[in-house]
Amino acid sequence: MAKFHFVEDYERLVAQLMATYPLDEAMSRAVGGLFELFGSIEAQLLADLGLKDGMRVIDLGCGSGRGAIAISRRFNVSYLGTDIVRALLEYAASKSPPHYQFRLHPELSIPAPDESADMVCAFSLFTHLLHAETYIYLEESVRVLKENGILVFSYLEFSHHWNVFRDTVNAQRADTLPHLNMFIERSAIEQWSQHLGLQIDQFISPSKPIFQGHSFGQSVVVLRKPMRSSAGAAPAP
Repeated sequence: MAKFHFVEDYERLVAQLMATYPLDEAMSRAVGGLFELFGSIEAQLLADLGLKDGMRVIDLGCGSGRGAIAISRRFNVSYLGTDIVRALLEYAASKSPPHYQFRLHPELSIPAPDESADMVCAFSLFTHLLHAETYIYLEESVRVLKENGILVFSYLEFSHHWNVFRDTVNAQRADTLPHLNMFIERSAIEQWSQHLGLQIDQFISPSKPIFQGHSFGQSVVVLRKPMRSSAGAAPAP
């Protein structure tokens, strides 16, 4: 079966980084740099959204483990991280608790049972996928989330990230673009949520301070899988 465009893009990028830099620096650059800081931002955001000990977290596009490591320092949770590059997963596993699971999964699906996760997160993942690919991941997230479960993901939007688009255009013109950069507008997220039966809890500005005054830098949306209708249930006493 042919590889998806994003697999080839990131296998090539990670190989180049590992050939150029020491391992720790290569693994940090592979997820955009500032490894410790952005891991802490991700963990704080999940904490603010209700992450607690004993929950099950699925981290799509977990990369080299910046989120996994930071989460493990604060919470005792069940964790599954998926990615498309084996070297990133091996590094993440080497830095994380032994019970954390990391899965090489270059498919548009989530390798988890139905209604098995309390939270699904995707940081800096959908920014590199086509909209149809993102929607399939959202469908899968709905499947694996428990009732009242949280889906949180970051994205790029023109109103906040024009500089990224400008740099992308320049790199495309020079034929030096290392991977796809995809923008998602809030109207698209609203439509997707409506068709998937997801509730939009909040949109988070890319400039909102999350951890020690630092923001994530990308826009973030928090979606919730609603509880099933209680029609027909016995009334509360």
